[in-house]
Amino acid sequence: MTVNSSIAERFFEIVSGASDIAIVGHHNPDGDCIGCLTGMNAWIRHIFEGAGKNVSMLVPNAFPDYLKFMPGADSIKIYGSAPGAVEAAISSAELIICMDFNNLARSEGMASHIGKSKAKKVLIDHHPFPEDFADLMISETEVSSASEVAWWLLNAVSALKETDITDDVKTSLYTGMMTDTNNFCNSVFPSTFLMASQIADSAVDREMIQAEIMNSFSEQRMRLMGEVLLNKMHIFSDLKAASIVLDQKTKEGFSYRDGDSEGFVNLPLKIKDVEISALFTQSDGFIKVSLRSKGAVSVNRLSRQYFNGGGHERAAGGRLYDMPIEEAEDYFVKSLRSFLNP
Repeated sequence: MTVNSSIAERFFEIVSGASDIAIVGHHNPDGDCIGCLTGMNAWIRHIFEGAGKNVSMLVPNAFPDYLKFMPGADSIKIYGSAPGAVEAAISSAELIICMDFNNLARSEGMASHIGKSKAKKVLIDHHPFPEDFADLMISETEVSSASEVAWWLLNAVSALKETDITDDVKTSLYTGMMTDTNNFCNSVFPSTFLMASQIADSAVDREMIQAEIMNSFSEQRMRLMGEVLLNKMHIFSDLKAASIVLDQKTKEGFSYRDGDSEGFVNLPLKIKDVEISALFTQSDGFIKVSLRSKGAVSVNRLSRQYFNGGGHERAAGGRLYDMPIEEAEDYFVKSLRSFLNP
């Protein structure tokens, strides 16, 4: 991926002209979301050190503990915990940088405040069908992650302005890219490996990142994964599909914390003849849907048609409303069967 020099120049001008900046992520923040937020935060603070800029990082709800090692993550404001502080940060912002989401609705309770804000807005994202709400749209779908989009953007700015990219920035953006590709298993492009190679040729501690992301789970999370594989995963051989239903009772039985089910949807895809996987997680007022595929099936279209969502061709998500969790699996099977045999 290459970023046009005029876009890089425009981005730098917009950031330069703002004293109060809010960097915003999406609901249920994942590694890519937290990675690109903390990476952008670290870059602005380094490049404009001493310029008196106030930078806030904002997300709708809590993110997994294993992502808190990233530089600056401890200063992220969470709307669900402190709505007043987040609303104040949005209200005072002269620039709002929206990262890793393609429409304002994905910022949940913050959406109306962002929409009403008179601040300049920049979108940095990799999801298809972006909503046209920003003054500067930097949206690329043939890229692994929003963190990778940010990497090539900041590289373009660095080439123009002869500035450097610190190890803190690299650590965050590498983490975001690595997690969104499921450790280089999906949505990987030539530019993704080039990014990884460039960061590898630096002082960034990639072994530390791997350890924090892959080997820092709680005992309860690991036991929950065992329960999921043994009792919650069902295979539908004729559809080459699998589903996992994670109900509230099971979550409570394993002291579930936000992010504990991250990656569970990928587990059935390790089975040779399973090409489509679905994870249904019971939440307050809705069922969260995660969809993955390793074959020709577009889970983006599947999600848009049946699950009130969307995403990428091989990775998508959505929600089910007004449906008992006990009916989610049956609905998935019927929907997939109809989708595959229209």
